[in-house]
Amino acid sequence: MNDLFQNQASSLESPAARLAGITPSDTADLAFPTRAIAVGGEGFVSLVTIAGDKGRVYVVPGAPFPIRARRVLAAGTSATDIVALA
Repeated sequence: MNDLFQNQASSLESPAARLAGITPSDTADLAFPTRAIAVGGEGFVSLVTIAGDKGRVYVVPGAPFPIRARRVLAAGTSATDIVALA
């Protein structure tokens, strides 16, 4: 496929170019840092940001939550069908 935007610099305001399903883990980092996370089933997502901060955010389907995360924790996560967007 010919990408008409391949020569354009990507920024945090650009649309996501990658996505991957997330299996929450208390020990393993994601394959890549996120730009946002999306869920299929609403609930809390416990995470570690790329800066190392830990916290929980409430995410609803249809509204990707913009956050730079490096890990989604199993403990404290109740959302389902979590997807990383980058």
